[in-house]
Amino acid sequence: MFDDLFSTATTDTAGTPAARASSPLAVRMRPASIDEIAGQEHLLEPGSPLRRLIEPGGAGRAAPSSVILWGPPGTGKTTLAYLVATVSGRRFVELSAVTAGVKDVRQVVEDARRRLATGGDETVLFVDEVHRFSKSQQDALLPSVENRWVTLVAATTENPSFSVNSPLLSRSLLLTLKPLETEHVRELVLRAVTDERGLGGSVDLDDDAVDHLLRLSGGDARKALTILEAAAGAVLSDGVPASSTGDDDAVPRIGLADVERAIDVAAVRYDRDGDQHYDVISAFIKSIRGSDVDAALHYLARMVAAGEDPRFIARRLVISAAEDVGMADPSALQTAVAAATAVQLIGMPEGRIILAEAVVHLATAPKSNAAYLGIDAALADVRAGRVGTVPSHLRDAHYAGAKQLGHGDGYRYAHDWPHGVAPQQYLPDVLAGSRYYDPSDRGYERQVSERLERIRGILGSDEPHGGPKP
Repeated sequence: MFDDLFSTATTDTAGTPAARASSPLAVRMRPASIDEIAGQEHLLEPGSPLRRLIEPGGAGRAAPSSVILWGPPGTGKTTLAYLVATVSGRRFVELSAVTAGVKDVRQVVEDARRRLATGGDETVLFVDEVHRFSKSQQDALLPSVENRWVTLVAATTENPSFSVNSPLLSRSLLLTLKPLETEHVRELVLRAVTDERGLGGSVDLDDDAVDHLLRLSGGDARKALTILEAAAGAVLSDGVPASSTGDDDAVPRIGLADVERAIDVAAVRYDRDGDQHYDVISAFIKSIRGSDVDAALHYLARMVAAGEDPRFIARRLVISAAEDVGMADPSALQTAVAAATAVQLIGMPEGRIILAEAVVHLATAPKSNAAYLGIDAALADVRAGRVGTVPSHLRDAHYAGAKQLGHGDGYRYAHDWPHGVAPQQYLPDVLAGSRYYDPSDRGYERQVSERLERIRGILGSDEPHGGPKP
């Protein structure tokens, strides 16, 4: 994505584009050393493959010749690729999978071979969005990786197991970048305010402006810096910022109103650690339980807009599917679990669509809390000491001496009886006849209710209907 940005930029001795004063803030603030990287500590521990690749002298045989960086947007994939080249002093070439073709790939590889043959610098080939490369384009990379003609650093936001050819994947070291925590992004934002590469102290930030900016960024460092640049530009162009204190000598301050005005996104009054967090999630779950799909989507939107952790929302949907929908629509739990998995896989902002689909399913589904009440009723008996002994005909009869103790005597094998139901007692004597599960007449549970009535009738009878199968 930076090809266009640097099409006329100067380059340093390693061949990496040098950021200009007019470059976007996110480009100017790209970390120049490992120490400036926020997050991803698991990939940069001393002696780790990526650190050996980045540090001077890391091009030796101990370092991998190809790495695939997989992670959400704005987590540092491009930054790490640049550091591999700049810190180790190697030549850097960038290709975008959106615009490059097989011819471009082969040209870069051939040029890298010639340089190596004539004693020139090693080449770091960075392929952004490698999942967009076709099979033939990915195949064109194989010889260069196999023969170490280039050090390939490929970046993708898609699961490489599905988007990268197996031969290339098997020749590469797959490194997974974790989503940045809020404090990681805060560190980068505050550094950009004071660092000479960034805003150089020309503005200051109010705490509520930082908080709103972080919510909007959703863990994407590039997005956070882009928002900061827009807000700073708006304040500095005004001369007198909206949040100014009136002190002529004071540094212009970016307040909440300035961030809202710069990007035309009003701040959602939502404190993820305060009352709003609990009030909104409570209203969200109660709206689903009450089958008001419109209200449920409203509260979902409030949480998404405020930057609530989508994994938290997904977990609550899984609970709601089991507690409030239950057996009235067993597929609701499948939808909720699938949504939680998908949100974890693709992240935001696309995750909002998946969450919305799960919310619509749960809110419009028939509701039953019978299973929830059933397990709680059973637990109440157990905790009250009403447990009893396991009936002898149900006890394990497979170990030596069990038969002499009467274990298994009189047990009726369910598959030998009509309908697969054998008339016998399963509960301990002290609980015989207890009923914990009382299905409703809603949705699929209506069918369960009718079947359960027949089953309980057979279980409680002295003899089966028609006797055992011959």
